[in-house]
Amino acid sequence: MAHMKPLPAETTPELKADFDIFDRILGFVPNSLLTMQRRPKMVKGFGELTKGVMDPEGAVDLGLMRLIAHFSSRAAGCQYCEAHSLVAAKIHHVPQEKLAAIWDYRTSDLYTEAERVALDFAMAAGSVPNAVDAELFARMRQHWSEEQIVQILGAVCLYGFLNRWNDSMATDLEEAPRDMGDKVLARGGWTGGKHV
Repeated sequence: MAHMKPLPAETTPELKADFDIFDRILGFVPNSLLTMQRRPKMVKGFGELTKGVMDPEGAVDLGLMRLIAHFSSRAAGCQYCEAHSLVAAKIHHVPQEKLAAIWDYRTSDLYTEAERVALDFAMAAGSVPNAVDAELFARMRQHWSEEQIVQILGAVCLYGFLNRWNDSMATDLEEAPRDMGDKVLARGGWTGGKHV
């Protein structure tokens, strides 16, 4: 059960445009932001950072960016964000069969070598202590430009904030991410934890 209840979206009318961003990304306004709206400037700041990191004109495919967010959240242990990021990946055209193979990304033909390296990087960068080393960074450089690496790390960092927020608040999972977790992530031990 959440430590703080989410407030109705209408509680803070000046956040409507900010909430609309996340409705487009996920198909709903997440409970995390409905809780965070107690400090409207935080929601606005987070929305701006999200737009910058998850830029449709960025150098990295938005579906892959959501998978990167998933893997960094997995490293951090935030089951709320693990499920949310896969909902967003599906909305951004990652095929269901690729999502279903998420636990086998290192061996599945559905993942390219560049994607595997990026997902390894996300796990390492999302770990505490950080596990990115010179060898992994060299592997990244074989497949990704500096601009792309910056955007990839941006996704890890964006979700680092969310991982800590949602695990500390024990944010309740909404229906769509809970269904995604039950269908795709449970195979690897996902339960929803404190978020269900």
